[in-house]
Amino acid sequence: MWRKRLCAPSSVSRRLARLGAVAAVAGGSASPAVAQSPREANPERPTFATHAYAVAPGYAEFEQGLAARGTGSLREETSWDVNLKVGVSRHLQIGLFGPAYTRTPAGSGVGDLGMAVKLRSDLSPRAAVALVPSVTVPTGSAARGLGAGRALGGLVGVVSTDLPGVHVDVNAGPQGIGAGAPQWFASLGGSRGFGRVGVAVEVFEFTAGGAGSRLAGVLGAVTLRLVEWAVVDAGGVARTSSGTPDQVFVGITTNLGRLF
Repeated sequence: MWRKRLCAPSSVSRRLARLGAVAAVAGGSASPAVAQSPREANPERPTFATHAYAVAPGYAEFEQGLAARGTGSLREETSWDVNLKVGVSRHLQIGLFGPAYTRTPAGSGVGDLGMAVKLRSDLSPRAAVALVPSVTVPTGSAARGLGAGRALGGLVGVVSTDLPGVHVDVNAGPQGIGAGAPQWFASLGGSRGFGRVGVAVEVFEFTAGGAGSRLAGVLGAVTLRLVEWAVVDAGGVARTSSGTPDQVFVGITTNLGRLF
């Protein structure tokens, strides 16, 4: 198994960066619905969606990645996106996420940071569901194209299941809550592991709303499990609707071990 908000290209890219940090598909590992080591990294990147699993209780996991985005050129925006996840209980995970640094033509600095709470439950040894409410706060400068200038919320429902030969994640729910009409998000992703290597493909769409215009595209990525507690990823996004930034990215997810 496996892991972005209004009208200008740079603001669209900010939305992709933030929502991508909330989210995921884990590549090249067994289903977390089946017993696994608490030190095994289970990324929620690099996809727009998330899976329905959580970091083991008392453990922490840190995701980070570099991305280049743009509608005309990939040099239009670059960012360093982070996501720190902590397992509170078997059914509860808390994550702190966002662009720790973003560069746009208008300026550079920290983007809008946020928190996501994952409430999850197993349906069977091969399937699980989750509900993920999230909120971002205006820590990034809207004048410099680094933030939305207001707090925004989101709520995503998740279904994850292992089918013969492929793992599937389905996500759906409203985003950009607090900026007028919400943008409805839907994603369908599939991944498969080949030993330490994993591949993933995802199709996604955000409808038009108060926080921005319609976004849609196809994401492809490859992952490599270096050791049990570290997974690297690389890939890109190709737009299927005008105004959606293309993207290339590389990142790493590290299980930091037990905190409490």
